[in-house]
Amino acid sequence: MSDVTIYTSMFCGFCFRAKQLLEKKGVQFNEIDVGSTPGARQEMMERAGGAHTVPQIFIGDTHVGGCDDLFELDYDGKLDAMLEAA
Repeated sequence: MSDVTIYTSMFCGFCFRAKQLLEKKGVQFNEIDVGSTPGARQEMMERAGGAHTVPQIFIGDTHVGGCDDLFELDYDGKLDAMLEAA
């Protein structure tokens, strides 16, 4: 299974939904709270091409995007393959 990183913030419903989907799939992920980790928001924005909203999700070095993007990959049947390949 691949290395998954998700940048989040407290009380973010989209973050919760994204984490819930990953947990349902049995995926372990590295969660970085941009509100409590110094420099994390800047790091996220650099990795995500300037995106500043959370969540921002990475599978390996691939930027997936946000919650809706993650669910779209799953709906299209592409998420499992990405998780296995990375």
